[in-house]
Amino acid sequence: MTSRIYLSPPDVGPLEDAYVRAALRSGWVAPVGPELDAFEREIADRVGTGYAVGVSSGTAALHLALLSLGVGPGQVVVVPTLTFVATANAVGYAGARPVLVDVDPATGNIDVGLLAELLGRLRRAGEHIGAVMPVDMFGTCADYAALLPICEAAGIPVVEDAAQALGATYQGRPAASFGRIAALSFNGNKIITTSGGGMLVSDDAGLIDRCRHLATQAREPVAHYEHTEVGYNYRLSNVLAALGRAQLRRLEEMLARRRFLREHYAKLFAALPGVRLLADGDPGSNCWLTSIIVDPEQAGWRADELGDHLGRHDIETRPMWKPMHQQPVFAGTESVLTGAADLLFANGLQLPSGSALTETQIQRVLDTIDEFLAAYR
Repeated sequence: MTSRIYLSPPDVGPLEDAYVRAALRSGWVAPVGPELDAFEREIADRVGTGYAVGVSSGTAALHLALLSLGVGPGQVVVVPTLTFVATANAVGYAGARPVLVDVDPATGNIDVGLLAELLGRLRRAGEHIGAVMPVDMFGTCADYAALLPICEAAGIPVVEDAAQALGATYQGRPAASFGRIAALSFNGNKIITTSGGGMLVSDDAGLIDRCRHLATQAREPVAHYEHTEVGYNYRLSNVLAALGRAQLRRLEEMLARRRFLREHYAKLFAALPGVRLLADGDPGSNCWLTSIIVDPEQAGWRADELGDHLGRHDIETRPMWKPMHQQPVFAGTESVLTGAADLLFANGLQLPSGSALTETQIQRVLDTIDEFLAAYR
């Protein structure tokens, strides 16, 4: 009997247990406390920004980021069509309208050339563009050297969706440091986890203060409960922040483990025609999820066939994100497309990538893939 191997399970151990127990014994079990204060400082230091505020999820972070910039009804926000739905949903939460743009087929990140054309067209049409939200896809940063000057010239703020990218770098600079404000996620399947949770980081103290205020029900600083606007119950708890602090201390070892696993995949698929790793060769990627893209005509097999084979051996895989322009909930949403996201969705497969995978589990995954490939050699 074998146990199931998951795509990216939480990687927790004795250190996390000690931090959480200490937080519980301290009596700080409310949504504020010294662990949360420390976690915010440590994350800000890690990504090189001045300020941070912990919230209940990466989605909440994206929502607050847009609100802090004044994004709302009557505005549009440009979002890559290849992303998890939270990116586009946050635009709707703010009352704005998403406009979808296709991606670079090599990395899955926003197509910056297409973005430049789109921004020009939207501005000529008189649209109020509240923000551009690039996503650092699967832990590989967007092309900020090209993207930031375009947005800066147009006077449009960048909200960096770095939910998947803690620990990644771009040209030596940490992910989550490129946007006017950026969102991180600590969901259970991310590089580090607080079970659920997220964080906003920025060099703009005013934006972070605004997010902190909105995340605490917009409570005014008076002894009684006073509210002059609608806020949200979005703060991260002190106990979960303790878990995050323990995870952060293990970040480098967890990054190394995921990179080690990607190297195995790279060697396994290197000699095969029609197969490539998404964003292969980026030394700054945190390798959160390793994805392969398969050309069926060259390879002689499809990505979903490999996924089915692994599934029969109790090994979890996942197709690429279904593009937002294909999602029924965003039917009719304005989109600028090249077909790249559709091709990645049709031909992509995410492979087990978690840092908690044991040597035995890794070998089992590699052997099972090799068993599948043997039929095509």
